[in-house]
Amino acid sequence: MSRRLTRWAVYVLIAIGFAVACVVLSNWQFERNETRAAQIELVEQNYDADPVPLSDVIGADGALDPSDEWRPVTLQGEYLADQQLLVRNRPHGGTSAFEVLVPFRNADGRVFIVDRGWVAPGEGAEPDSVPSPPEGEAEVTVRLRPGEQLPASGRGAPEGQVPTIHLPSIATLTDGDVITSAYGRVVTEEPAGAGALGGFDSPTDDPGPHLSYAIQWILFALMGFIFIGYIIRTEIVKHREEVEGVPTPVKTPRRKDHDADVEDELLDVR
Repeated sequence: MSRRLTRWAVYVLIAIGFAVACVVLSNWQFERNETRAAQIELVEQNYDADPVPLSDVIGADGALDPSDEWRPVTLQGEYLADQQLLVRNRPHGGTSAFEVLVPFRNADGRVFIVDRGWVAPGEGAEPDSVPSPPEGEAEVTVRLRPGEQLPASGRGAPEGQVPTIHLPSIATLTDGDVITSAYGRVVTEEPAGAGALGGFDSPTDDPGPHLSYAIQWILFALMGFIFIGYIIRTEIVKHREEVEGVPTPVKTPRRKDHDADVEDELLDVR
């Protein structure tokens, strides 16, 4: 095999390798698009559903079915206000706010963590004030959310605060049989607590750029082959010119030089 054919084979192998990488990345983006579509469908299905008692969704085993995320449930019992916790560094109102977690002892005896909303940061390490939950018997409607992971950085929080809504860690700071598969974002409280907290935005239905990214990776794979084909064709044309030869263009005398030759001939005649 000639050097030229060997070089072209290497070009093609590079294009194939690049195409394989693009296909892998494209499939990854397609999978992310499908996941995002499933999340949007789940929100549309559950977000505005009629509330049901907590025990109808989270049974005695304490497990949350992923298909019940965002579903509204009702709690009847009382807040354990003395065990309130603040979640720090939450993005609300264009700042790093605090979310207010208050354990709620339900009528079945279990304790459920309720996120009552958020408050703006204060001058120090804590908010200037936090509105209190209602005292005594209350009926609260919340939307179910799964707990969060501990921060990968290992960062902690001052006493009375937590870095994330990691329910097993919160359970160790709370008395009673705490449900650790889910917590609830408050929708309504009866009676209302003292003062108002910031509410939660509805989840976005934006599908994101994953589908367009997947298509772009496919186009990149095709462009790789087109580019390699262009390089090979250019080398073939150049080689053909070298083998067959290129005629040297005849240079036409400029008008000025021709006039000078005519003038010299007239002088010779004289």
